[in-house]
Amino acid sequence: MAGCAPGTAPGPPAPSGSGGGAASSPLRWEFEHIADSGAPLSDVAALAEDDVWAVAPEGDGRPGAHLLHHDGERWRREPLPEALGAGPHPPRLEEIGTEELWLRPSGATDGPASWARWDGDRWSAVPVPPPVPSRDLGADASLVGDLHALGPDDIWALGPDRTALHFDGVRWTSTRLPYDASDLAVAGPDDVWAVGSRSTGPGTELGYGERYAQPASMHWDGTSWRAVETPPTRFAEPVPPEPSAGLSRVLVLDDGEVRAYGTNTFNHGEVDPEPQDEYIRLRREGSRWVEQEPAPGQCAWRTPVGQEDRGLFLDGNWYLTDDGRCVKIGRDRLPVSTGAREESRQSLWLREIHRVPGTDEWLGAGHVQVNQSGDPFRAPVVVRLRREG
Repeated sequence: MAGCAPGTAPGPPAPSGSGGGAASSPLRWEFEHIADSGAPLSDVAALAEDDVWAVAPEGDGRPGAHLLHHDGERWRREPLPEALGAGPHPPRLEEIGTEELWLRPSGATDGPASWARWDGDRWSAVPVPPPVPSRDLGADASLVGDLHALGPDDIWALGPDRTALHFDGVRWTSTRLPYDASDLAVAGPDDVWAVGSRSTGPGTELGYGERYAQPASMHWDGTSWRAVETPPTRFAEPVPPEPSAGLSRVLVLDDGEVRAYGTNTFNHGEVDPEPQDEYIRLRREGSRWVEQEPAPGQCAWRTPVGQEDRGLFLDGNWYLTDDGRCVKIGRDRLPVSTGAREESRQSLWLREIHRVPGTDEWLGAGHVQVNQSGDPFRAPVVVRLRREG
């Protein structure tokens, strides 16, 4: 979770989980649950305040994972559902509308891939996308990447090798993408965006047989995917070694505005002096992409990870208000009963944040890194957003 705008030179981003935030911050993450395992919690999702799930990898280097479930009163450890099948990697939770959660593999499985659905009462099997052949990894339904859903009958996901997958409530279908894609977002029925990079076309020629990858975007209109003209970006001469530009995130705001985020970078350490990486920030205006207005302060280079009617949550525990203020989200310190000493340095690293449906409550999953003399450790946590003032 990281991210700056072309032409700006604010310096490299600070570590995304560092710092505790100013004490005067109006937003703070408070601990909802501190888990026993030393492995960071990798995901969290909810159907309601009394139906919250988190994925907890097994600690001590052991493969596999288990679930944590909050029923409104307490957190309980639960095994992965039988419908999911076995696998060495922690699965991913997906919010499918407001009435279902899906659990799916996040990497290669030990056998045929299987997915599971939680309907608020029980886990059951869910149709699995057909295996998509990959040039590098073979055919495996567990290779599905980013997934977004309007509801249980309109789900999109990225597959390997330039494929997009769609589920209509009954079956999965596969369509071909014009370019390599790293993220997608669903704006509405028959209105889907994907972003990534391209290695052919205008702006990719570098000379000596080398290529300069350029940002790419694609749109599904209900019939087919088409390439969308996307502004190219290049370093000024002399171009640094092995340059590459691309988009890594696409986001549809609640008002329908489409935004895209990426980076123009290169192979660092080969020239002196080096230029700074450039951070690409685009928004859709009518039928074209235009540069976003730069955000203030450290929010300038950070990427949105969630939205509400007050503003945007950004990676690294930052928040951009609707009136343009850049706010660091504070956090509580671990109690000394966890082994964290009062003089320890602590930082919060979140893997996922999600809103509890039908509420203004936000939950996050990850870990607190505790650095202290002789006994550093990681504490897996679920956190809840607290608003002050």
